[in-house]
Amino acid sequence: MMQAGNYYVGDLCYVLHEVWDEVCGIMFKDNPAGNDGEFTLKDGRRFAVYGTAWGDGTYKDQLGNYYSVDAGIIGCILVSDIKLISEDWWSNDIDGGNVIEFKAEFITQCNDGMIQFGHIMIDTDATYDDDEDGQPDEDQEWHDFDPDC
Repeated sequence: MMQAGNYYVGDLCYVLHEVWDEVCGIMFKDNPAGNDGEFTLKDGRRFAVYGTAWGDGTYKDQLGNYYSVDAGIIGCILVSDIKLISEDWWSNDIDGGNVIEFKAEFITQCNDGMIQFGHIMIDTDATYDDDEDGQPDEDQEWHDFDPDC
């Protein structure tokens, strides 16, 4: 469970520059159970992160908000836990995701490409053909998974 508050929801590589090596270590090297779930940085900041079904690209939630992905993941972290690179909020690439208020504790999970943060549902597998050919629709932008770790 994540605590209530204002969260950045999006690719965490955009906002966790200063601890990206630690994040990658937590997700890939130090976690034999997998790279999805809720984690805590050494300094006590909590975040949740889940891999997208098709890696990099642009995904949409049920409210019509878009999420730009460059590290093959979508996560959430309290806005107050993001250390700004500069006083200019947008220089942190936070526009690749969305700031969402969660008024109560909320669950995070991922099932079959559907990433859930409380009431937010991001279907990272919705833009692909139903013919199960494993290829994206022609109008879908996507790239190979590259966690930059």
